[in-house]
Amino acid sequence: MGDFAYNNMPQINCRQRYVYGDNAMKQIAQSSVLLYGLGGLGVEIAKNIVLAGIKRLTIQDGTTCCVADLGTQFFINEGDVQARKNRAEACAERLAELNPYVEISTLTEPLTMASDLAYLQHFQCVILTECPQQIQLKINQFCRLCNPQIKFISADVYGVFGSIFCDFGDHFEVWDTSGEEPRETFIASITKANPGVVTCIENQLHGLETGDVVCFKEIKGMTPLNSLQCQVKVLSPSSFSICDTSTSDFPPYESGGIIRQVKVPKTVSFKSLQEQLSSPDLMVPDLNKFSVPINIHLAFRALNAFLSETGTLPAPWCQKSADMVIALAEAIRNPMAEKVDSMVVQCLSFTAQGRFAPMCAVIGGFVAQEGLKAVTGKFLPLNQWLYLDAMEVIPDMTTASPDHFIPRDDRLDHLRICVGEEICQKLADTRLFMVGCGAIGCEMLKNYALLGLGSGRSGQITITDNDLIEKSNLNRQFLFRSHHIRKPKSTCAAQAVLEINPCLHIEAHQYKVCPQTESTLYTDSFFERQDIMVNALDNVEARRYMDSRCVTTQRPLLESGTMGTKGHVQVIVPHLTESYTSQQDPVDEDFPYCTIKSFPASIEHCIQWARDKFEQLFVIQPNLFNKFFSCHTDLTSVAERLRSGEMVEGAIRVSKMAATRPRIWEDCVVLARIWFEKYFNLKAHQLLHAFPLDTKLQDGTPFWQSPKRPPAPLEFDVGDPLHISFITSAARLLSDIYNLPRLPEDMLPETYITILRRVQVPKFHPSNKRIETDEGKTKEDEATDVSEDEVVEAGRRFTYLCSKVDKEAVLKRMVPMEFEKDDDLNDHINFIAACSNLRAQMYSIEQVDRLKIKRIAGRIVPAIATTTAAVSGLVTIELLKVLQKMPLEAYRNAFLNLALPLLLLSEPGPCHRAVLREGLTVSMWDKWVIHGKKDTTLQQFLDSCKEQYGFNTSSVVHGVKIVYLPMMPLHRKRLPMTMLKLVKPESGVQYVDLIVGFDDQGKVVEGPPVRYFFGH
Repeated sequence: MGDFAYNNMPQINCRQRYVYGDNAMKQIAQSSVLLYGLGGLGVEIAKNIVLAGIKRLTIQDGTTCCVADLGTQFFINEGDVQARKNRAEACAERLAELNPYVEISTLTEPLTMASDLAYLQHFQCVILTECPQQIQLKINQFCRLCNPQIKFISADVYGVFGSIFCDFGDHFEVWDTSGEEPRETFIASITKANPGVVTCIENQLHGLETGDVVCFKEIKGMTPLNSLQCQVKVLSPSSFSICDTSTSDFPPYESGGIIRQVKVPKTVSFKSLQEQLSSPDLMVPDLNKFSVPINIHLAFRALNAFLSETGTLPAPWCQKSADMVIALAEAIRNPMAEKVDSMVVQCLSFTAQGRFAPMCAVIGGFVAQEGLKAVTGKFLPLNQWLYLDAMEVIPDMTTASPDHFIPRDDRLDHLRICVGEEICQKLADTRLFMVGCGAIGCEMLKNYALLGLGSGRSGQITITDNDLIEKSNLNRQFLFRSHHIRKPKSTCAAQAVLEINPCLHIEAHQYKVCPQTESTLYTDSFFERQDIMVNALDNVEARRYMDSRCVTTQRPLLESGTMGTKGHVQVIVPHLTESYTSQQDPVDEDFPYCTIKSFPASIEHCIQWARDKFEQLFVIQPNLFNKFFSCHTDLTSVAERLRSGEMVEGAIRVSKMAATRPRIWEDCVVLARIWFEKYFNLKAHQLLHAFPLDTKLQDGTPFWQSPKRPPAPLEFDVGDPLHISFITSAARLLSDIYNLPRLPEDMLPETYITILRRVQVPKFHPSNKRIETDEGKTKEDEATDVSEDEVVEAGRRFTYLCSKVDKEAVLKRMVPMEFEKDDDLNDHINFIAACSNLRAQMYSIEQVDRLKIKRIAGRIVPAIATTTAAVSGLVTIELLKVLQKMPLEAYRNAFLNLALPLLLLSEPGPCHRAVLREGLTVSMWDKWVIHGKKDTTLQQFLDSCKEQYGFNTSSVVHGVKIVYLPMMPLHRKRLPMTMLKLVKPESGVQYVDLIVGFDDQGKVVEGPPVRYFFGH
């Protein structure tokens, strides 16, 4: 398969390619992995690896499907249980549906101490789950003795505990530890010293760490550095030291130069499982539980010892079994821990026969990513253990009745052992509203189905997403298949999860949650009927809106998101935590207008210019053209007004478009060639005319100094593929907006040459038009004055158009574009890519590939299944805590980066409480309530505010309307008027939220919103 799979798999144009890159994607498509154990954890790992596009996955499992599997294994159904199918065979076909380019093989023999392991030599990586420790040790030793060494991963979920161990051999090379883009920064100065000190230009930070390696380019003066790589020592955020530059080998620095971070391969060494058992290297994800990982390690070792001695796991919630496991942990603890935490060991023993599905999702995402690292060498592997727990969801062990945790031979047995029957019922009766059914949404719904959430008599899951399924979604939105393309995400997702758990009550909508649906569908009462809200969104604006609605209606909200290997989780609980908008989101980088228009210094500037040019040429101008002729039907009158010198809005631009309108596709090629000359040749000549290379600023420094780059006019070359790419893509887009036949796809180069050679391109004529250099100016600030000659000339063009026989054809409506990044046949990205790289060539900026241009121009957020699965599991763990109404210290926000790998869990920030006066504090969650009647007056409302809350009212505002402001003379006349008349609510509205300002002895006090009920 190999390259064929890589070149043909549907994921290749999807968002995971932006994470892994071509090199790693090819390695993935050529690799083989063995996965042992197809329980809840195993199927999560398998799903994520198959979505990534591996060449071959062999799944091995010697057990048959049982009813308890239905609570953790989403690819096993009731029919498989009744038929007593082997777990691997039951899953194989459903795994294959995820990606037709992945070969799925099955083995049904169990692994035992007597197993012949020779077959493992066919795999680059072996992943074990549900495998006794003695067998893990045997297989790990076998993998280490092979040449080349086989990468080894073992992982397990017992109860609410998860574990991962990685051993990639003695010498494992990582060629990209983080996956981040190499940083580039402009240089302000380099000292001639030992060591030399590099300082960045003003307002730029290098973002480097001591030990990083950099290279240099475009330095003037100290030119030998341009061929060197140097290791840096950070001195400040904008400076660092390098090698000895004091010698005669290095002339003094003059100007210019760019620092570029160099990706340096890193060799990582691992120890065997045998060595690591007694001296483990542990990741500590939660600093509030610093000693817990080592105790979980001891507990797992004791659990394996118990299993080895008795042949079974400890009985659920059996104190006798727990005491035996604790005793085993005590026997092996030295020297790993000063003291065994018996509570941790007891929790593991009580729940070991259970499998907490959300923990399977977290560990499954993490392990799958480690497996992909093993076969690619991209991203830093885990060193070497990760233990994770969700002990908070376990009821109080001192008061819980063991009877509530006994299996009942149904699909919830694994969950019941962990959290008990009472919480299982609470989940079933939960009403949940989730916004978004994309990648995270699919994973969330799978978790809810496994937990039986919303399956009770009073429970329900409501989901909404107004998007349709695209081909590019299939590599990470695992509920969808190719036959779902162009169908609604929400309805397809609902149907898919009902196949996992037919008992769910789920309702699918296709509406946006926004102000337009706030009064009709997603009202306050709708929100208040829900027990919990979940965001599965991909944009900040929608997140902020959902946050505001949850604050207004005082509903808990679970917020999460991913970007490539990074993910976050935020728990928002009324009156306990801060909300999503309590923290400021990072502001998107906004480039100065003059930089984009005339002085690009990076490829990002070029891509932004190309994206703007697409919008201008194929969206704004066609809309302007159509609007102009719909408003001005009498062109003779328009022409007369223009010839007299009267300006008509849009006339100059529209007259030029009409005068140069293509009639046949060959005309589109001609116009594209003229555009090439205008944008990439004449523009450069004009800039150099306005600012010759020797131009000086007022302080005597050169105008053309870093980061400004002087342009070089490009001479059109029919033999240059980039030049021809611009012509073809521009001509095809022109034919689309003018509704003409497109250029033939198989047009011969000779045909282009014939057309292009007869094009009369404009010559350069210097203009006195001012070029903006002030970075503080915006596009709106740019002068738009036009001369009277230009107005009169537009009049002449319209007069000429009016005289033409085919006037109607010239004035025919155009077809504006709608930018679509994911259709590779529409030439949108082709045009932007050609424009970007031509502009980069013109300014001597390094060109980039089409993939990077597509990502930046399309503002594509990279996404992969592994991160999504892990984040969804972390969110679902917090969901159980919210439903149990736990205290603040039980919740955990999360940040993870699977590339590093990094997982940080932290207590959510508490909600801020403002002191209004001694003894009275309020937070963002508070709302004051005043009940009125139909005839309640404004004066009575003010009196109620004083009586109930002790403040005089200084203002009353409803939305954007000022209801009462004492300093306004006419407002005092409103005091006898009814609140109903002043506020004028819509029909059927029972209350409104008012912003009321209060006066406390001359000081304005900002209280919480006041909800005023009109009464009957």
